[in-house]
Amino acid sequence: MSTADAAVRPPGVSRTAIPSVARSQAGQVLSSVGIHAILLTYTIIATFPIVLTIINSFKKQGDIFGHPYTIPFGSMFSTRGYDTVFQNASAFQYLENSLIVTIGSIALTLLFGTMAAFALAEYRFRGNLALSLYMSLGIMIPIRLGTVSIIHLSTSLGLTGTLQGLILVYIAQNLPLAIFILTQFLREIPVDLKDAARIDGASEYRVFALVAPLVRQGLFSVLVFTMIPIWNDLWFPLIMAPGENTKTITLGVQVFTGEFGNNWAALLAALTLAMLPVLIIYIIFSRQLIRGLMAGAVKQ
Repeated sequence: MSTADAAVRPPGVSRTAIPSVARSQAGQVLSSVGIHAILLTYTIIATFPIVLTIINSFKKQGDIFGHPYTIPFGSMFSTRGYDTVFQNASAFQYLENSLIVTIGSIALTLLFGTMAAFALAEYRFRGNLALSLYMSLGIMIPIRLGTVSIIHLSTSLGLTGTLQGLILVYIAQNLPLAIFILTQFLREIPVDLKDAARIDGASEYRVFALVAPLVRQGLFSVLVFTMIPIWNDLWFPLIMAPGENTKTITLGVQVFTGEFGNNWAALLAALTLAMLPVLIIYIIFSRQLIRGLMAGAVKQ
């Protein structure tokens, strides 16, 4: 063995071990490149429809079909679709209805879901496990299977054609998932913390108010998971609140479609405006969402 080899090779590492270490490092690099390539491909596939909708919303009717994949520049650029949307006063009403339904549904889902999850995680009573399993059934059974019963119930209560009826339906739809996620987070709160508050004279409502902010990562996860289905839903607004004063933005964009022709520029512009609130909120809370998912992945 030469003096140069001994100087380069780390102490305690044989000459035959160096190639295997190099191959292992090369394999890790290739594995990392492959994973990132798969994730990048999935990202492109997932964002392609969104980008296509946005760029075509700034084109004229003919250019949408003639050059659908071209970025609008020069004479191709047009805001005619957005002008049509903004000139339609009903579009703002549709957007307002969607905001009311979405914000109201999420707020009450988080409130009731956190309270129910606190009860299931904190109190040990007969039937606790059975009740938790019963709540979890709502995740597996689609609420649309009960559409006929929901319509009959809302009609008897006078909630058909109202935003309040939609809010109640969405609360019932998203409560099982909210309870399931938040229960796992609340069970990880140290018992000593809650007992210390009780010893100091705090009521159970006060203990709940102290514990709720500690599961904000779970709350952010529930917010994102429930916001997107509510905002994008077309089924229940169509059958429960199809009136002009109660249409949501997803249902209202149909005003730009007709029997003899569609205003595609206005339709794509309305869809772009409908996507903006969801994209903004997702971008703002994306870090909290990822933290919540990672924290929830190791819950026992």
